[in-house]
Amino acid sequence: MTADEPDAIETEHLQIGEVAAATELSIKTIRHYDEVGLVAPSARSAGGFRLYTRTDIDRLLAIRRMKPLGFTLEDMRALLDAQDALELPDTSERERDAALTALQDFHTRAEHACHKLERQLAYARELTSQLAHQLGVERATGSGR
Repeated sequence: MTADEPDAIETEHLQIGEVAAATELSIKTIRHYDEVGLVAPSARSAGGFRLYTRTDIDRLLAIRRMKPLGFTLEDMRALLDAQDALELPDTSERERDAALTALQDFHTRAEHACHKLERQLAYARELTSQLAHQLGVERATGSGR
């Protein structure tokens, strides 16, 4: 492949069902993200079906990663915009600095959200351990019958 040939992986288009399988998002969710302007398909088939590239899938994966951390749709849009700004060659220095500041903010917020989820997971594990212990005791003693 020469430098001026498009990357075959990037130019490959996948239908929405394939994208749903690859991202573990529902077709309905992917359509919703298109409707709200977060991730529009890069192309449409002759029949009007949505077609997605690897870049589109990467955007969907970024959104999927943000969702359990409590980020809003507007947060997701801002993060994607900041990432886009950093990738565009004609981004001004001022825009690049703003994008880096936004990414730093999202990074900090994501770290805090992860710590919160880790605490919640620890609590859930404590509960399941307690319940397993209780079940073991109940089964071993035959009580509760």
